[in-house]
Amino acid sequence: MTMSADLSAGAAAASGGGADTLAEFERAYAAQRRRSLRNWTLGTTLFLILFALSSWLGDFFKVTQITLPDGSRDWRWIIPAGLPRLGEYISQTIPTLHWDTLGADLANWFWRWKIWMNLLFETILIAFMATVFGVFGGFLLSFPAARNLAPNTWVLWITRRYLEIARTVPELVWALIFVFCFSVGPMAGVLAIGLHATGALGKLYSEVNENIDMRPLEGVKAAGGSWFDQIRYGAVPQVLPNILSYTLLRFEINVRASSIIGYVGAGGLGQEFRTAMSFQEYTDLSALFIIIFVTVVIIDYGSEKLRHRVIGLEDRV
Repeated sequence: MTMSADLSAGAAAASGGGADTLAEFERAYAAQRRRSLRNWTLGTTLFLILFALSSWLGDFFKVTQITLPDGSRDWRWIIPAGLPRLGEYISQTIPTLHWDTLGADLANWFWRWKIWMNLLFETILIAFMATVFGVFGGFLLSFPAARNLAPNTWVLWITRRYLEIARTVPELVWALIFVFCFSVGPMAGVLAIGLHATGALGKLYSEVNENIDMRPLEGVKAAGGSWFDQIRYGAVPQVLPNILSYTLLRFEINVRASSIIGYVGAGGLGQEFRTAMSFQEYTDLSALFIIIFVTVVIIDYGSEKLRHRVIGLEDRV
């Protein structure tokens, strides 16, 4: 009789303990839900306030005067007032093509194709050389710019500030500076894009470096290897696939950038954009856009194939 009473008391205690644990869990879960809801509400409110402020500063709520079809003037919201002008501008860039005279129409559309092809070749070479400079500089500086690999705090701070300056200044501004220093031509474009690419790639490479497994480096260090040995044999093999991906992406970006910086005299197709806009040759703008678009598509396809071959993905597809 006594043993039965003890078992009953123990079962009741266990049942009570389980109920207390469940109640404690429910209270903690409810508190966590309240905190999550509060944080989400606060974050959403802050986002909406910043979005509204940015829209207001960006003139998205601006009201402007427009000329109506009957010649009168009226006040309208700038977005619906400007969209028809955007459509009008795009329509001016589209040439008139007829099926029976398609060859002649295309020849008239791409009437400067020989000059454009030469400038496109120059644009690609500018992008290629600038990418080489950017990869070289960004790769070397990415290791002292990584928190887990920097030799000391001062090297980390100086390297990061240099990379920030290099990528903060836009390519066009660098191009203007180098055009002033070295006159107009492709050299200014290469230096401008290469310097900016160094800052951008150095940042991306350093983030890859900070995610590596440190055990191989510790093994090299334990074997008596120097800091450079640790980087060479412990870090570089781990980051090469990601570095290749970022490099190919940057080359594609640099092709687009090199087609624009010629606007300030730094070589490439940009000078043709400036000429076409100055003389209001709108169909030339669409022809140049198609040339650059096709070039970027080809480069993107080739980059994807190259990356897949290097990382071995092509064999698994």
